[in-house]
Amino acid sequence: MLNFMKRYVRIVDAVNRTIGRITMYGIFVLMGLLMYSSISKSFFTPSLWTLEMAQFAMAAYYMLGGAYSMQLDSHVRMDLLYGTRSQRGRAFIDTLTAVCLVVYLSFLLYGAFSSTGYAIQYSETSYSSWSPYMAPIKIIMTFGIILMILQTISIFFKDLAKVRGWDLQLKTDQPEEVT
Repeated sequence: MLNFMKRYVRIVDAVNRTIGRITMYGIFVLMGLLMYSSISKSFFTPSLWTLEMAQFAMAAYYMLGGAYSMQLDSHVRMDLLYGTRSQRGRAFIDTLTAVCLVVYLSFLLYGAFSSTGYAIQYSETSYSSWSPYMAPIKIIMTFGIILMILQTISIFFKDLAKVRGWDLQLKTDQPEEVT
């Protein structure tokens, strides 16, 4: 079981690190879209597609980067009682949180599969005047939810190992700092 956990954590952390590092550069795509939108509205005929495309880019950015953010432990945490606990105590709380998060993300994934299936089956489009197909962004969002579930399980395994006193000997426990 411990070997499975080590392999799982290494693979999932590597995949999410790679996707997250690539996704980080999506902010420049978003900035370019918004800059083009501003320039076209100020000096030329406004483009219909820029604002909605920026919304799609932002959704892809945070959905694909969510698992990497979880891996870096860079999300917001309210620690009224958490900060006073020992490392093992924090790991125990995190294992309980991870179970709740997997349940929540599973419901979210169920809805994402349903919504994506509908978008593909009926060629769903947006209600805007540009009217783009919704399936591509829904597929990206579903993939992002899957990555977050996989990363949550990886974090659960790491915390479970801390609670049990097991040594996973992972080099991926402390990912490099983002600059």
